[in-house]
Amino acid sequence: MCLIVFAYKCHPDYQMILGANRDEFRDRPTESAGFWLSAPYLVAGRDMQAGGTWMGLTTTGKFAAITNYRDPRKQAKDQPSRGKLVSDYLQGASLTPEEYQATLNRDGQKYDGFNFLYGTLDKLYYFTNRGGSSGPVSFGIHGLSNHLLDSHWPKVTIAKSRMETIVQNGNVDSEQIFAALSDPVPFADNLLPDTGVGLERERMLSPLYIENKEYGTRSSTVILVDRKGYTTFIERVFDHSSGTSSTQNFNFQQKSSP
Repeated sequence: MCLIVFAYKCHPDYQMILGANRDEFRDRPTESAGFWLSAPYLVAGRDMQAGGTWMGLTTTGKFAAITNYRDPRKQAKDQPSRGKLVSDYLQGASLTPEEYQATLNRDGQKYDGFNFLYGTLDKLYYFTNRGGSSGPVSFGIHGLSNHLLDSHWPKVTIAKSRMETIVQNGNVDSEQIFAALSDPVPFADNLLPDTGVGLERERMLSPLYIENKEYGTRSSTVILVDRKGYTTFIERVFDHSSGTSSTQNFNFQQKSSP
C-alpha cells in the first residue's frame, strides 16, 4: 500500500471513510480481496509471494493497513515481509491493539521501514519504526504514503484536500473517492521529496495513481463504515496491459467479538 487517505470520526454518518492505492511491481503475484478461507471473518487481498496482506478489515471491526517507508539507504536484505504484520494482527481474533503495540515495540526493528495503521474503528493507532510519532490517531482527515503520517508530500496533501471536499459535501459516494485516487499527473520537481531514489524515480512515484509499466497502481480500495457499523469494502483491480479493471464489493454488518 502506498497511499491511504481517510476521514476518521469526522462525518455525521460515517465513522470511517477511506480510500487507498496499492502500488506494487506488476509481476508480483496477488490474490484479489475476499474473505479468507483460513479466517472467514477477514476480508483482504493477499500477497501470494509472502502470504500477508497490505490492508484488511474484519467483521468485528478490526482494521489494519501498512505502507513502506521509502529510504533505500537504510534498506536491508532478507528481512521478514511487512505484510505479515497486517495479517497476523487481523487473524489474532483475541489480540487487542494494546497487546499488538507491545509486539511492534519489541519486534518492529526487524523489518524494513514501515508505517502501520491498526486497531479497531473505535480505537485506531499508528506505528512507525522510523522514529515518527507513534500512538493513537486523532479524529479528522489523515493521509499516509511512504513517509510519516500526514507528511507534507504533494500526493498526501492533495489527497487530503480531496477527501475534505468529499466529507464537506455530505453525501459520500464511493465513486467520488475512486476518482480522487485516479489522478496520474506527476507533481513539479520542486515539490518532490528526496528519498534517495533519484529525481527520475521521484517523478515516476509522485502521482496519486502510478502508470509505470513495471511498477504502478495495481488496485484501489474504498472502505465506508457508517455510525451503526454497516460496512462497505470495495476493491478495484487494474490490468495495466489491457487497460481494464474489475471491481469486488463486500457489504456486512459488524458484530461484536466472541
